[in-house]
Amino acid sequence: MRHKFGYRKLNKTSEHRKALFKNMLNSLIKYEQITTTLPKAKELKPKIDKVITLGKREDLASKKNLFTQLQSKSSVDKLIKILSQRYEKRKGGYSRVIRAGFRYGDDAPLAVIELVDRDEQAKKVDIKKKPEETTKDSPAEKSKKKKTTSKKQAK
Repeated sequence: MRHKFGYRKLNKTSEHRKALFKNMLNSLIKYEQITTTLPKAKELKPKIDKVITLGKREDLASKKNLFTQLQSKSSVDKLIKILSQRYEKRKGGYSRVIRAGFRYGDDAPLAVIELVDRDEQAKKVDIKKKPEETTKDSPAEKSKKKKTTSKKQAK
């Protein structure tokens, strides 16, 4: 029987576990899909559901509670403005855990945890868009430009 076994310790101290889940919650809110080990994903699922439910209550106290849990203003803003409207009619089950094989090095079971009805563009938040291809001048063209500017200045 598993009585009084409340959660997985994940072979970490309580402070390390707390920091780990705070960082994973912030990443999941930002990217809306992350890959991690299966036990971490299973432990994260109820936490993200509770955070989204707290974000649906749009009052100051819940906003402060969210900030104490996440300690990231951008995550709290996204939760309140975007995710709370997306899951307005849903009563729970905001995330899903999908098994994703085994890790190469240590054969640990991997899982993908994602938000239901997620935004596909959220994964590309940090990818910088390439600037427009500017015409790169060759050294000969640069010298021509210098000559023309120096002629204009002489006049």
